[in-house]
Amino acid sequence: MPILLLLLLVGTLAYMWLARRNSTLTRQCRWRLDRAAGPTTWRCAACGAETTAKAGTSPRDCLRP
Repeated sequence: MPILLLLLLVGTLAYMWLARRNSTLTRQCRWRLDRAAGPTTWRCAACGAETTAKAGTSPRDCLRP
């Protein structure tokens, strides 16, 4: 029984770590591809931050000051 509880605890902590690792604080940022500036230029619709990313991927980090 203690082994089962330990496995449940480790599994829960691993899930929480992976969920946190794969998401960033971009709830406030709404990235839009700025095609007029180029195929890799992204602009945030909420704060106006601008960044570049590899083709086919969107930014994952919030650039708010």
